[in-house]
Amino acid sequence: MSITLLAIESSCDETSASILKDGNIYSNVIYTQKIHEQYGGVIPESASRLHSQHILPVVEEAYKQSGILKHQVDAVAYTQSPGLIGSLMVGACFAKSYAYALGIPTIAVHHMQAHVLANLIEDPKPSFPFLCLTVSGGHTQIVQVNSPIDMNVLGETIDDAAGEAFDKAAKMLKLPYPGGPQIDQLAAKGNPNAFAFAKPQIPDLNFSFSGLKTSILYFLQKQDDEFISQHLADLCASIQATIIDILMKKLKKAVIQTGIKQVCIAGGVSANKGLRLALQDFSQRHGWTYYIPSFEYCTDNAGMIAMAAYYKFLNQDFANWETTPSARSAF
Repeated sequence: MSITLLAIESSCDETSASILKDGNIYSNVIYTQKIHEQYGGVIPESASRLHSQHILPVVEEAYKQSGILKHQVDAVAYTQSPGLIGSLMVGACFAKSYAYALGIPTIAVHHMQAHVLANLIEDPKPSFPFLCLTVSGGHTQIVQVNSPIDMNVLGETIDDAAGEAFDKAAKMLKLPYPGGPQIDQLAAKGNPNAFAFAKPQIPDLNFSFSGLKTSILYFLQKQDDEFISQHLADLCASIQATIIDILMKKLKKAVIQTGIKQVCIAGGVSANKGLRLALQDFSQRHGWTYYIPSFEYCTDNAGMIAMAAYYKFLNQDFANWETTPSARSAF
């Protein structure tokens, strides 16, 4: 049986639509809202309004690029949680209305599970089970993936996420938003051992980044603007190296505990070049097999929603019309 899906992603400040057919992504259109850059962070009300304005043109472009016709779609998938509630509502309402008009079912997708399954979009793909370090602006998790519909969170942040640590550190350094890519770019020119910052010691496989943020803040408060300007690349390199070291040590611990040596990364921070190189280095030194999604599938995108929805379709896991978006929900 052939399966064709339309997928919608609208959890934050990207409006995205994707067409999938038989497990293959035919299009993945992403509109990124630039208005938030001037505020140094996402404004929820503005994000919702922009989703409403751009969702139809984005969907139309996804169809155009895919060559798929509207009547060929078997179901409409959408991000159900987590995310900004107003943004999620736009995507969910569009998906439900669209599916109702066509007389086809909807599929509700968990945003973080979709990030994990982005590793199944392109070849080579990991086999099951595998471990996935999922790192984004709002989440940091180590997930054991037994199948596309069977995942177990082994550890997660107890406070701030790694992506938030990147963005807050960038803000302290007066770098433009979004700060994570700015730090990544400058870090390539700096010395990662120039400055030492706190590495919170959290038991098991959980993470904490609030102490690191405080350590960075206290250090910078003791410096003047000239010092920060002169040592900006070294500061960025040292901050990035600290965050990556925290992440990789926990991932190594998870590999030892589970015995699973197939490892992946996912989420917006998986686009970080330093993290990608660290995963490659750890894998070579410890005999892991690693997988990294293309940049297109690291940040929020509907391609990953489509992939997660594909496996839900195979399992006949459809949403009902009463399913509502949730800003936060269990994995």
